[in-house]
Amino acid sequence: MQMTKFKNWKYGRAIGLVALLGLVVVQGCSSMTSSGSAAYAALIEPPRLNQLTSDQRRERIRDQAVSARPTPQQFDYTSIYAAQNDDGISIKAFNHTKMNPRFLRQQVKYYGPERVGTIVVDARRRHLYLVQPNGMAMRYGIAVGKEGYGWTGNSVLQWKTKWPTWTPPAEMIARKPELKKYADGLKGSPANPLGARALYLFKDGRDTLYRIHGTDKPHSIGKAASSGCFRMINQDVIDLYERVGTKGRVMVRDQFDQSLVASR
Repeated sequence: MQMTKFKNWKYGRAIGLVALLGLVVVQGCSSMTSSGSAAYAALIEPPRLNQLTSDQRRERIRDQAVSARPTPQQFDYTSIYAAQNDDGISIKAFNHTKMNPRFLRQQVKYYGPERVGTIVVDARRRHLYLVQPNGMAMRYGIAVGKEGYGWTGNSVLQWKTKWPTWTPPAEMIARKPELKKYADGLKGSPANPLGARALYLFKDGRDTLYRIHGTDKPHSIGKAASSGCFRMINQDVIDLYERVGTKGRVMVRDQFDQSLVASR
């Protein structure tokens, strides 16, 4: 019984002390000294650049730069993925509602160091970026090569063409002998594996045999579904074709810093 009273007395004393301290703090608010004001301000104000680590400074500068970018363009997907006639060849409408939205065409804020006109491929996340002026980029969903046929590195967009002829390389014919019938080439058409456009990647003056191209299988976008090339929805590869020039740099990355991109 005595122990219980002692505990209750200690508890009540502690409550009293807390209340008293709270009263002192409240009373002191109206007569806080200048040094106290400075200490209080330091608690509520964000740290200055010279108070941050080098990594924190870079992050702060990047975030401020990205927030100053223009508002990204918004697209009417029903319109941009509608059926169209392209040089007399009909392209089917693409039902964008069945696609994961992150693989649809988007303009994003971009903080990478690449010059305008550079294509950057994020192979892991299945995205292709075209670097634009004013710190922006156009982002498209892609399909990438199946495991074992992937490639990363730098190359040059040597040339591009509309409704390309598809000629499977000897290595592909060796893997799939049924493609031998196309050894002399398959002319451009909606059924052609290269789709409506093809952009040819060269390295050190030599053809890498890699292409950025359209596809007659748009729902393969976002997957590892092609033998080394980078597939795009036909409407998207046409849009890219019109925006990009030849001799531009193409950078294919397996590891891509996602902090370089902001969609808002």
